[in-house]
Amino acid sequence: MKVLVVGSGGREHALAWALSRSRAMSELHAAPGNPGIASLARCHPARAEDPASIVPLAVELRVDLVVVGPEAPLVAGLADELRHRGIAVFGPSADAARIEGSKAFAKEVMEAAGVPTARTLAVARPPCVVKADGLAAGKGVWVCRTQSDLDEGLRAAEALGQPFHVEELLEGDEVSVFALSDGRHTVALPAAQDYKRIADGDEGANTGGMGSYSPVTGVDADELVELVCTPIVDELAQRRTPFAGVLFAGVMLTSDGPRVLEYNCRFGDPETQSLLPRLDGDLLDVLAAAAAGSLGGISIAVSDRAAVTVVLAGGEYPARGDSGTFVEGIADAEALGALVFHAGTALHDGQLVTNGGRILCVTGVADSVDGARAAAYEAASCIHFAGMQFRHDIAHA
Repeated sequence: MKVLVVGSGGREHALAWALSRSRAMSELHAAPGNPGIASLARCHPARAEDPASIVPLAVELRVDLVVVGPEAPLVAGLADELRHRGIAVFGPSADAARIEGSKAFAKEVMEAAGVPTARTLAVARPPCVVKADGLAAGKGVWVCRTQSDLDEGLRAAEALGQPFHVEELLEGDEVSVFALSDGRHTVALPAAQDYKRIADGDEGANTGGMGSYSPVTGVDADELVELVCTPIVDELAQRRTPFAGVLFAGVMLTSDGPRVLEYNCRFGDPETQSLLPRLDGDLLDVLAAAAAGSLGGISIAVSDRAAVTVVLAGGEYPARGDSGTFVEGIADAEALGALVFHAGTALHDGQLVTNGGRILCVTGVADSVDGARAAAYEAASCIHFAGMQFRHDIAHA
């Protein structure tokens, strides 16, 4: 099969890595890709969020499947345009992608489907959570435990220039749940846990994610998918907007049971970097089946091994990214057996440099979470660039 991966981050590098291992793969392309993906696929200078660039490229390459990584192209209707051209795509339509593109729509669907979630509050009082309605690159949520937090959160939400709402603050452990769907059937993937705050101990600013690990002790991914994902797929199908792709639910495990925080219409980042190395089955076969509407009866084998991912970020992230700083030590990290996924890198005169906020994702794989954690941090210690920062407590018991 000829496959085109859309996107340029660590998630897309992990997808390209997993897809490249398929026996059915004949050609792997990426748009726009990154220096890490370029070692696995042919990269093309097309903007991921621009259907007018991606669709003609897919037609020209005569690809058999397009795998869309980021949410913005899906919300913009890229999958619709590709399907209109007769190209199979793993990713939901714009109508179905509203489950991430609009928090208000997601709340409406959850209520109709009977999925447990946080109550929307008519009056903003701490403790509470302020949520932007639309896409905000993983940074549209403000947890407000004090009035000062709330004032700051409301100002930040208003600055985005889009609707927002306030809901109850749920307490408990948060887990990321993933279901592959063809619009009718769901297949559960392993659950993962990520770390949103920039600093150790969940302190500091919210980020797109500073690390992740899988499996999560005491979490039954199949049960959670049946509780929070399958009803959403069924509800969207009844609305004649079938969801074909990966439905990602952020779930809070409260003392009153699981409650959905939000839905995403794509793989998580950096959860994907910890999830895919645990799959023993052929990812391409399953994604192609989802795109073809034939997931019924299909499952994917999952290893008993654990994976831990540590994100290496620029010194001023998340306030701003970093560009042009030399990056060294990746080969040494990989020589230890770690997987190093490029999230924000570029090549300058043949030298790898920073080009983003989150620069690299280092994944260790071992027989236990403790072993994978040790492997990830040992490999991360080999990598250097000026200002590099990372959390030291990913997957720490």
